[in-house]
Amino acid sequence: MRPQFEVGLVVGKFAPLHEGHVRLVDTARSQCKTVIVVSYSSPELPRCGPEVRDHWLRTCLPGVIPLVVTNERLASWMGGASSPLPIPLNVAPDSVHRDFVAMLCERVLQRHVDAVFTSESYGEGFAAHLTERFRKTGSATNAVAHISYDPARTSVPVSSTGLRDDPRRYWRFLPAPVSRSLARRVAVLGGESSGKSTFVAALAEECAAESVTEYGRELWDARSGKLQLQDMIDIAREQVRREDVAGERGPLVFCDTTPLTTLFYSRDMFGIATAELSELAARRYDQVVLCAPDFAFVQDGTRRDDAFRLRQDAWYRSHLESNDIDYRVARGEISTRVQELKAFLKHRWPEL
Repeated sequence: MRPQFEVGLVVGKFAPLHEGHVRLVDTARSQCKTVIVVSYSSPELPRCGPEVRDHWLRTCLPGVIPLVVTNERLASWMGGASSPLPIPLNVAPDSVHRDFVAMLCERVLQRHVDAVFTSESYGEGFAAHLTERFRKTGSATNAVAHISYDPARTSVPVSSTGLRDDPRRYWRFLPAPVSRSLARRVAVLGGESSGKSTFVAALAEECAAESVTEYGRELWDARSGKLQLQDMIDIAREQVRREDVAGERGPLVFCDTTPLTTLFYSRDMFGIATAELSELAARRYDQVVLCAPDFAFVQDGTRRDDAFRLRQDAWYRSHLESNDIDYRVARGEISTRVQELKAFLKHRWPEL
């Protein structure tokens, strides 16, 4: 079926992008030959910066023309000249935002639009404003249509504000690329017999959060301790994959080891580490916790000895500090560690 409109426009902060946005854009794509998605925010909202939003739009909305606007990008698009209209504050009147979007159409996109798609009450006025502006500048004579999609939000009962304020409640409405990038990952490191696996399991239960088990240990057991160098990169890849999948399920993920652990074992067992493993070991986490070796060492038949555990602990500390990675040390009984870290994270991320 031939599209009803040549060019459709969707505008928003998309901070974060959720399934309601996706369905709105899908509606536009079903009726337009070309869909332009414009995103800007002033001020920028936490963890939803322009580079992140650009990634979300390109990944979750293939086929659209994304335009994530910053004042720096505006200057570049206009050949270094200052923009006649800087990005308006989020709280600015509707008329200011309408003038800004019209300017983007004329000066940056250099095209008019035939329809705007919204789930908001401002849609009719927005379309009328663009119609008047395009006719005044002579870029178009036809009226810009407004297509409203689910203004009551019955199909996807969520808003970006709700997601920012109460992510647990609305997490299921995030596309996978968005949830993966927004999930808070807490890395729990520690030498052998430092209680980290028990600690992670207890944290996940106490905080009603997701957890990722240590894949390297699973493979070690399955192979009876006979691992090859290639296994190291496979372990790191699988560990990261599991972390990403866990991030799709909830906003807080506790990780039992990271590729940094695999890097240590690769160097210890084989004397080398591949470039890919080193890159994966540099993966960033929202919080790093190092389990102190203050438990009595328990030999389970696969571990080395207490001297090796202390060497691991020293290596972790040296690596974290030399790479300027902030970390907390968990000490004492598991229950003490859990309550102290839970209180710290609740203070740091009250929305979780």
